[in-house]
Amino acid sequence: MSEIGSNAHEALAYVQTAPPARGATMRGVPIEKRETVRVGFLGVGGRGFGLLQEMLAVEGAQVTAISDPVEAHALRAKQRVEQAERPSPVIETDWRRLCERADVDLVYICSPWSLHAPQAVWAMECGKHAAVEVPAATTLADCWRLVDASEQSRRHCSILENCCYGPTEMMVLNMVRAGLLGTITHAEAAYIHDLRELLLSDSGEGLWRREPHIRRNGNLYPTHGLGPVSRYLDIHRGDRLARLVSMSSPSAALSEYRDTHLPADSSKRSEKYICGDMNSSLIRTARGRTILLQHDVVTPRPYSRINLVAGTKGTCCDFPPRIFFDGQSAHEWQSLDAFKEQYEHPLWKEQGQLALKLGGHGGMDFLMNYRLIQCHRQGEPPDIDAYDAAAWSAPGPLSEISVAWESLPLPFPDFTRGHWAQQ
Repeated sequence: MSEIGSNAHEALAYVQTAPPARGATMRGVPIEKRETVRVGFLGVGGRGFGLLQEMLAVEGAQVTAISDPVEAHALRAKQRVEQAERPSPVIETDWRRLCERADVDLVYICSPWSLHAPQAVWAMECGKHAAVEVPAATTLADCWRLVDASEQSRRHCSILENCCYGPTEMMVLNMVRAGLLGTITHAEAAYIHDLRELLLSDSGEGLWRREPHIRRNGNLYPTHGLGPVSRYLDIHRGDRLARLVSMSSPSAALSEYRDTHLPADSSKRSEKYICGDMNSSLIRTARGRTILLQHDVVTPRPYSRINLVAGTKGTCCDFPPRIFFDGQSAHEWQSLDAFKEQYEHPLWKEQGQLALKLGGHGGMDFLMNYRLIQCHRQGEPPDIDAYDAAAWSAPGPLSEISVAWESLPLPFPDFTRGHWAQQ
């Protein structure tokens, strides 16, 4: 039986069912303090290799072990660590053995989506903290498994949502918390990125990332947009995501692009894509605020995460970054540049020059890694925990259920089991 269920009532009942708690909450629980954080990497292909290079620049991080099913990837990563004049890491052919190693404190997961939750759960069951690429899970059952494993093992699971560490996102967060936009009532978030060429590639992510378009219809990749706006709205820190309704457009762009660009004898010609080109979901929070969340990776249009947050005194929006305040004489946006000196986030003031030099996604990859290791070294709770990982990933399966049942409104699982109201 799929998560969608054989009828709408069954689907609704499944969403409403929460498993019993397997441990006390991990909200606000600090990570045990250690000067050197020993990191084991699972997956060092394109994305994983890039993040490994960023990690090598973080003070206090030591890459001790690497695992990848492609031997050449593992050897290249090992060589890169040695080139940085760091101790040579061990290569494990079985990712489970990497999680079991005594010289690993943090398992850093950059594998394909379907492996994210199983690997993160096993890492925590082995007594390791986990940091997992996005989305952290693709089913509601796996979202709950992440939360349960964290609570039972007393280990954290952080989702590697780099967009939460972008310079604009962090500055807007400061502006929201300073009250510049007044009472926040609405946000908009998206992942709009033309990936048609990548999806149809015979290498890299093209080997697996097209497959969800064949069997799933919904928001396949919700966290890049939802993560930052969830922080603006204090999700799990005074509010929570409470209800979702979703709908998808027809599926057309990917198949038309394929038929135009691939030879007539390509095996991909027989594939049927069911994921709508544009998925739009509306989320209501427990405090009544609303979020528009969109996903489109096949339409020819410029990249955008929208990144809009609106309040009673003004509105910020990104791509390009701009702001509008109540009382302005003309209905025109103004640049955010004038606010940088006062509201730039301290992390960007302190580490921004190095982050930009390293270059990963405009510096936010390094800032994400730096802050993750900093929480370990200072013995702090992580910025992003298992509850965030589950909730930010859950619109994927929830949107599928809603779309399958003609935009059925669905309750959003409370992964915190009531602890979201704590500041």
